Amino acid sequence: MTATVFPLQILVISLRRSLDRRAKVEQELQKISLPWSFLDAVDGSALQTTPKEYKAFKVKCLQGYELTPNEIGCYLSHKEAWKHCVENNIPTLIFEDDFVLDPTFRNTLEMLLSNQNSWSFVRLQGLYEVPYREVSLIDSVHLVKNIGDAVGATAYLLKPEVARTLVDESSDIYEPVDHFLEHQKKHGLEFLAIRPYPVDITRAKSTIDDRHERAPVQGLRKRFRSVARALDRLISKRPWFPR
Repeated sequence: MTATVFPLQILVISLRRSLDRRAKVEQELQKISLPWSFLDAVDGSALQTTPKEYKAFKVKCLQGYELTPNEIGCYLSHKEAWKHCVENNIPTLIFEDDFVLDPTFRNTLEMLLSNQNSWSFVRLQGLYEVPYREVSLIDSVHLVKNIGDAVGATAYLLKPEVARTLVDESSDIYEPVDHFLEHQKKHGLEFLAIRPYPVDITRAKSTIDDRHERAPVQGLRKRFRSVARALDRLISKRPWFPR
């Protein structure tokens, strides 16, 4: 496979200071021998001001909790990757820097790039095991539709038209980026996945994510959130949680 036959850019989101993780990325990507580059991640913990996309009070009302600084930084990093996809107008493979490639990955990538009419966004990794239905079987690779939210944003492949929609729908940031990717009612996109996933995670402690397991929003907070979302749907042209 050559870049001239299959135009592709590969971006790895990584903090510039994460030297050990970057060294592992370089070692891992030797498995596929394709051009790639680091995309310097936004360090949320170092942000001096809250980005304009994030409205803390509204987030707390409509989510029931605020995002952590590094959740905001992680989202901004992926948004920058989507912009690169749009600007260069070619399919883009996006990694976070904690990935491990399955031996089948190269063949899977070749299949996707040579069958581009079959997909617009493909999830290549997921944190949660969810049921799925098969869409097609191409060269022994199962292209499926996940039924449920697999979440995680360690590895995915997308086309420029999808990246453009994701950028447009990210004028406000109010949920972790992997939740946003699953938020079909918001962006109106349907994503596919490869199962079994050809990418896993190292499970090393993340350097751009400080999200911990959150307690469910319950009781009065949940009721207040429901009312706030209903009001937002009533008065906003672009509600965060459309029905």
